[in-house]
Amino acid sequence: MRSSNPVFSRRGFSRDNGYAGFNTAPQAGGAAVGTQGNPYAQGNPYAQDNPYAQQGGNPYATNPYAQQDQQYGAPPQAPVSTGRMTMDDVVVRSAMTLGTVVVGAVLAWALLPVAPTSYGLAIGAALIAMVLGLVQSFKRKASPALILAYAAFEGVFLGVISEMFNTAWSGAPFQAVLGTMAVSGATLLVYKAGWIRVTARYARIGLTIAVAFVLVMAVNLLLVVFGVAEDGGLRSMGPLGAIVGILAILLGAFFLTLDFKQIEDGVAYGAPKEEAWLAAFGLTMTLVWIYVEMLRLVAIFSSND
Repeated sequence: MRSSNPVFSRRGFSRDNGYAGFNTAPQAGGAAVGTQGNPYAQGNPYAQDNPYAQQGGNPYATNPYAQQDQQYGAPPQAPVSTGRMTMDDVVVRSAMTLGTVVVGAVLAWALLPVAPTSYGLAIGAALIAMVLGLVQSFKRKASPALILAYAAFEGVFLGVISEMFNTAWSGAPFQAVLGTMAVSGATLLVYKAGWIRVTARYARIGLTIAVAFVLVMAVNLLLVVFGVAEDGGLRSMGPLGAIVGILAILLGAFFLTLDFKQIEDGVAYGAPKEEAWLAAFGLTMTLVWIYVEMLRLVAIFSSND
């Protein structure tokens, strides 16, 4: 279910078949029924956890009322399972993770002064968050403590840089929050309307562009550090920087579609309940990406007014 790149890990992928999880649909008779087309069955750890997988694909095999329901024409009811991920699980875990980010950001904004020492602390928090995020990306199972720790350090980083941007461009963080909400809402609307189909080809192309973007930004950073590129290079506060920022936000929207696909597949195919933490982790990483890029974009447009 992961992509081959841990930085861009998204659990809409099949662990054993690359992008085999895409272009599949739940079988008739309920989610997680049978193995054909199910990214969570055959060679996937979810198959063993699924109480229905060992019953010939029939989710009603252990239901003593199944024959009686069919006799009276009533639709059979699937047995209730508390070990499978639901949309409520995703919402609750996402609220906890994003809430931790917000609390960390508010405390950092309120307690840390706008000073060089605070900027150093922000960079340190960002590096720790990156390491924690990479560790979780390499893990096969979700670690709630690790994810919440990542969110806390990410919140400290966001709080410091938000205060810094607000000092230079008053109201920039608030506008960035609104922009992030607008991009997220629009992406969800487009995804639910079916205007974007998350297929294997779509994911491969998007991930290739994303990896290329990160590599180009890394090279640009090195050029700036060694004085080869001036004024930030591709990340300048001018028109070129705005174009790069818009591209980064579009990549963030792409990652959101992968997150939505991950959640949709997890609920449809009966993923274990702990997978909700991974869904929350992916959403948090993507929203942080979009917010930071939106913050820079607001600053660029405010500087050119």
